[in-house]
Amino acid sequence: MSNSTPTPEGVQSSSKLSPADFRIYNRLAERMDLFHNNFRQSWTILYNACTSKRRPKHLSIHKFLTIGLDLCAHLEVHHAIEEQSIFPHLAQRMPAFRKGVGLIDQHRQIHAGLEKLNVYLEECKGRERELRLEELKAVMDGFGDVLWRHLDEEVRELGAEEMSKYWSLEEMRRMPM
Repeated sequence: MSNSTPTPEGVQSSSKLSPADFRIYNRLAERMDLFHNNFRQSWTILYNACTSKRRPKHLSIHKFLTIGLDLCAHLEVHHAIEEQSIFPHLAQRMPAFRKGVGLIDQHRQIHAGLEKLNVYLEECKGRERELRLEELKAVMDGFGDVLWRHLDEEVRELGAEEMSKYWSLEEMRRMPM
């Protein structure tokens, strides 16, 4: 099988995009960044507590654990939707979204870390273990770099510069995402 990626007629260089066309090509990146910012915010609350060695005063331990558990659940659902509905369509032309390549491989690494994080937080919530912020930090450090890199790379791949290499404006307008 050839490694070449077909490009449709009407695909433009991002440097030649009008502001209106740029918005169309950049729409998916902007939407994805909204989701990713929620993940970043939750992660930061947890991680800042770990590095400062204190939970935010305004958060009960229950609420703090819930933020972490919600992060795990929401990221799992987010990745499942991407892999089932979004990435297969994009992978037809965009190598970064193909199985066995960067973004999906990053999902696997993130998933492994999320499983450990979820178990740890559930045990704390169920009072099977005491929440120790240094332990929580160690779990988060196990996959934090790949998570943050992934959040940034995925948005970059969905940005106007990349999308305009592979899709026409009309295709972007029809894209259901």
